[in-house]
Amino acid sequence: MEDEDGMDVFVGRLDPEMCVVTAAAGGERAGCLVGFSSQCSIHPVRFVVWLSEANRTFRVAREADVLAVHLLAREQRGLAELFGGQTGDRVDKFAHVRWRQGHGGAAVLEDVRAWFVGRILHRVDGGDHVGFVLDPVEWGGARESRRAARPGAGEGPPLRLGDAAAIQPGHPAD
Repeated sequence: MEDEDGMDVFVGRLDPEMCVVTAAAGGERAGCLVGFSSQCSIHPVRFVVWLSEANRTFRVAREADVLAVHLLAREQRGLAELFGGQTGDRVDKFAHVRWRQGHGGAAVLEDVRAWFVGRILHRVDGGDHVGFVLDPVEWGGARESRRAARPGAGEGPPLRLGDAAAIQPGHPAD
């Protein structure tokens, strides 16, 4: 059926948690705000993130072996605006945040609610987004890095799609 208005009623009720996905490959780093992601297997644990083919993070992720996925707290809207409202084609987003190199060269953001690095198992075409199915290999969060973070960083309620709806995508429009 082609009744997209009907599907909008369903999709409009969803308010998923937002995350920042980072990729590193060939000497390049990239990251973007992602609203499409989910655990997709229990045993073994698998997670999928959907990246828009229009942004730089997708281009870097195509060549990467691992991706890092970071959950944000609602109070971290500035971080969401940086990774969602700016394009890595013009701005070095990593110059504005604390980050470190993780497993497999992944770019892991400090001061986030929780994060994991996942080995890319599969890439799945989903229309204008590609799903990257990940096998988690390293993880952590604000609590384990508190000695270096400001107290309470990233520990509030999660940032959701509704909280980030006003952020205009930083990647060029098609």
